[in-house]
Amino acid sequence: MKKIAAITGTRAEYGLLKNTLKEIDKCKNLQLQLIVTGAHLSEEFGYTVNEIINDGFIIEEKIPILMRSSDTNSAPKEMGLLMIQLSQTFERIKPDILLILGDRYEIFAAASVAMAMNIPIAHISGGEITEGAIDEQIRHAITKMSHLHFPGAEVYSKNIINMGEEPWRVFNVGDPGIENIKLTNFLTKLEIEEELNVVVDDQTLLVTYHPVTLEADLLPAQVDNIIEALQKVNKNMIITYPNSDNGGDYIIKKLEEFQKNNVKVHLFKNLGILKYLSVMNLCGAVVGNSSSALIEAPYLKVPVVNIGNRQKGRLMADNIICCDNERTNIIKAIEKASSVEFREKARKSKSLYGEGNTSKEIAGILEKIEINDKLLKKKLVWS
Repeated sequence: MKKIAAITGTRAEYGLLKNTLKEIDKCKNLQLQLIVTGAHLSEEFGYTVNEIINDGFIIEEKIPILMRSSDTNSAPKEMGLLMIQLSQTFERIKPDILLILGDRYEIFAAASVAMAMNIPIAHISGGEITEGAIDEQIRHAITKMSHLHFPGAEVYSKNIINMGEEPWRVFNVGDPGIENIKLTNFLTKLEIEEELNVVVDDQTLLVTYHPVTLEADLLPAQVDNIIEALQKVNKNMIITYPNSDNGGDYIIKKLEEFQKNNVKVHLFKNLGILKYLSVMNLCGAVVGNSSSALIEAPYLKVPVVNIGNRQKGRLMADNIICCDNERTNIIKAIEKASSVEFREKARKSKSLYGEGNTSKEIAGILEKIEINDKLLKKKLVWS
């Protein structure tokens, strides 16, 4: 039996990984070894490890690392802590393959340990471009460490191959976010309103804004502008916490102040994938800089206002309006997204991220792949 270690550190990442983890767990020839770390183990971010447990997964190891400091050296320290403990965990559980998703610093640390211990790495969502965040460098570094690649779109497959990766290692399986939508039985309007005690309709904004890690000095002005714009628009808002990147604590502080001063602001640490997608399915527009606005929202044909540079370079469907961080431009973009004309345009938009059979394809490939010299010894190739 092939042992597949998987690691997750955030709610968003777990939401994308969950269906693949389930498929691995169901496969007779694969054994899942799930490792949980990062924001999952933080009360401040909703202690979302409970969501993983409630989904029925057995957790092999919990590795708390979150320091909750706004210093720029907190992430490197957390990476160091994770690498030390992961090396011990990998030595104990002896995985055959490490499965990772995305581009966060926790994932980079995990990939580095696996590479040093000669454990093959399978990477989901490589080849993407996000020019405004350190995720860009992390993602491509992980690509060069990885042995199998599961990108979410054909253009991302080509990007990976253009980086010198052998084409046989690259499998365009589509984005797991699309599969999530197809497999989710959304809560009804009444159910979600009872769950959240908030009205959710086509006048509601779903807002998530993460730190733009390559623009740390600009964060206070960016957050102030967004909050001022949302105040001016004066719509009912469901706002979720940012991730745990440097600057996240500042955003949380400002959002909590915003909630105290505006009865239309409803702030949640974590909605979970079911409630989050159910709100997205019903809301008037998604606002902020989350990747879910670019991947899931187009499939649901919901208008999007993508603010700033965090997602610059990603595929953009016709339902997405991009704007900078200036207050007046954010207001104009939200007003445009809320218009009858743009809503009609959004209803005609097409998803750019596959058809949603991601988890079965990944599990099948992991089951069949042979762990031999061909897999382990990488070559640089260019056509």
